[in-house]
Amino acid sequence: MGQETTALITDPMGVFAFLAAIVALVFWVSELPRFRKVFEVIPPVIYVYFLPMLTTTAGITPAESPLYGWTVPYLLLFALLLLMVSVDLGSVLKLGGTALFMVAAGTVGIIIGGPISLMIFRDMLPPDAWTGFAALSGSWIGGTANMVAIAESVGTSPDAMGPAIVVDTVVGYGWMGVLIAMVGLQGRFDERTRARTGAIEETNRRLEAINRERRPMSLRHAVVMIGFGMACAVGARELGAMLPAVGDPTIISGTTWAILIVVTGGLILSFTRLRELETVGASHLGYTALYLLLAGIGAQADLRAVLDTPVYLAAGAVWIVIHLVVLLIAARIVRAPLFFVATGSMANVGGAASAPVVAGVYHRAMAPIGLLMAVAGYILGIYGALACAWLLGQVGG
Repeated sequence: MGQETTALITDPMGVFAFLAAIVALVFWVSELPRFRKVFEVIPPVIYVYFLPMLTTTAGITPAESPLYGWTVPYLLLFALLLLMVSVDLGSVLKLGGTALFMVAAGTVGIIIGGPISLMIFRDMLPPDAWTGFAALSGSWIGGTANMVAIAESVGTSPDAMGPAIVVDTVVGYGWMGVLIAMVGLQGRFDERTRARTGAIEETNRRLEAINRERRPMSLRHAVVMIGFGMACAVGARELGAMLPAVGDPTIISGTTWAILIVVTGGLILSFTRLRELETVGASHLGYTALYLLLAGIGAQADLRAVLDTPVYLAAGAVWIVIHLVVLLIAARIVRAPLFFVATGSMANVGGAASAPVVAGVYHRAMAPIGLLMAVAGYILGIYGALACAWLLGQVGG
C-alpha cells in the first residue's frame, strides 16, 4: 500500500538503541529547569510516542522490524509483571464497576460507529470495503488476533485488508496520542462533570505513601527484578503457546494466555513479600519497559500512509469520533472521570499493549486497571466484533 523505502537504520539492535536514546533524551531534557514548564503542558510520554513516528516518516527508522515483534510480547509481559506485583489490589477492586461499564461503552461505540461511518463513505469506497471494516472492528475491540479471526470469518481479501491495517496503525495509534495529550484536561473535565474520583484519589494517596517509603534501588534489587521479570515473561510466552486457543474464531490466543498468566501470577505475588519491591522502584522499572515499548509502537506508524488511503482514514476518524461520543455519554451517566474515558477507549482500540500506558499517563498507580480493562475488552471483543461485522455486512454487503 505505502511507498517502499529503505530506512537509514535497519539493524534491529540499532533501531532499539536509537529508540532507547530518544526515550532517554526526552526524560533527561524534561528535568532541565528551562524546559520543565514545556513538559508540564506536553508530558514526556507524548514525545516518546511521536518522535519515533516522525523518524520513521523521515526514513530514519523502519516501519517494520523484527525488533517490534520482540518488544510487544516480551517487554510488555516484563512490564506488566512488575506493575502487577506492585499493585494495591484493594484500591483496584474499588474501581471495578465503573471500569467494566466504560469498557462496555467503548465496545458499543465501536459496534455502532463502524456501520455509521461506512454508510457515510460507502459511495467512495470499493464494494468489499465492508470486509476490511469488519476486520478493523476486530482489532479495535479485541486486538490483532481478533482482527485476523474476523477477517477469516468474513473473507476479507488482501486488497481490503491493506487499508484496514493502515487505518488501524495511523488512526488507532494517532488516537492514542490524542488521548495522551488530553491528560491536561482531566482536572477541568472531572470538575465540570462532577466526576466520582474518590477511589482514584485514594489509590494515589496510597501510592504517595509508598513513595515516602522508597529506598534507592541496589544492584541486588535491579538484578533480581530484571532476571525474575524476563524469566517470567519468557516462561509465560512459552506456556501460553502450549495452551489451546479458545473459541472459533479464536477468543483467547497464545498471546492472550501469556498476558493472563502474567497478570494472574503478578496479582497473586502482590500478596507476598515481593510487593515490597515497589519500595525500591519495581513500577519505575516496569514503566521504563513500557516507554521503550511505546517508542516502538510509535515507530511503526509512518505518516506517509495517510496519502495512500485518505477516504479510509477519514472513515476511521469518523468511527473514532462516534466511539468517543458514546464514551462521553456513558461517563456522564455514571459520572466517570476522564481517566475512565481515555482508558476505556484504549482498552478497546489499543488493547493490552496500550491501555496500561494511557492509564499510567493519567494516574501512575492505575496502569493495572488499564490492563484489566483491556483483558475485559479481549473477552468482549470477539462477540462485539462479530456483531459489528454483521451490521457492516448489512450496510455494505
